[in-house]
Amino acid sequence: MLALPGAAVFVFFFLIPLIAVSADGFTGGGAAFLRVVHNELFWGGLRGSLILGTTASVFSLIVGFIVALHLSRLSERARTVLMFFIALPLTFSGLIVAYGFILSYGRAGFITQILSYVGADPVAFSRLLFSPQGLAFAASYYLIPRVVMLMLPVLVNFDSAQFAAAESLGATRGQVIRQILIPQILPTAVSAFCLIAAVAVGAYGTALALVGTQVNILPLQLYSMISESGSDFPAAAALSLILMAICSCIIAVGEIAAARHERQDIVR
Repeated sequence: MLALPGAAVFVFFFLIPLIAVSADGFTGGGAAFLRVVHNELFWGGLRGSLILGTTASVFSLIVGFIVALHLSRLSERARTVLMFFIALPLTFSGLIVAYGFILSYGRAGFITQILSYVGADPVAFSRLLFSPQGLAFAASYYLIPRVVMLMLPVLVNFDSAQFAAAESLGATRGQVIRQILIPQILPTAVSAFCLIAAVAVGAYGTALALVGTQVNILPLQLYSMISESGSDFPAAAALSLILMAICSCIIAVGEIAAARHERQDIVR
């Protein structure tokens, strides 16, 4: 009985829509998939999505880890207060954030204007915002809080006495980090990387508000195909399934890494 609400949500909000999209995508014996993969735009969109996902994930993982490490060294009260502000971006609309980035880093943005006084070309600088790399920078506002929330429990519960014990036995600081710290945080870091990569690859709200459909990434291609200008709905369904498969594979890598780490812990 306790699983009934979850099962109902799974059936009505995932399984039934997935069946409907699959039925549409496989109309005509799967010819829609061939139309999608034979389109050069698809491969350009896949490349743009992978660049966006990788860049945003690497940047967010590095920044998020540093923030989580700093928070882990604070008192619980200070950590709770700062976590409130760090999690705030998750409640913002992508439209608001995109508008804020345009006002800050667009051609007439105040950061762009400040940089122009020290010799930066405002046109070239603002153009970066409307590229996959620029979208990755914009997407980091909602990816970094996710990394912090995933990494913080591991770092808070990390027993720093292991450092002192290893160093007392002659280990250098570098050996301690490589052989004690990294093995313990790596599975969580991999899971966090895969989670935010899947989010970055599949998200479209901020990208749409920021650049419309000017940047070729798969979610914006899908938006164009199902908007009023689209007419090939089986191809849109096929692209939906491909995008979902890509995101699912990325998530699966993270889950496999976490499960393997848990099994190793049990063996130990």
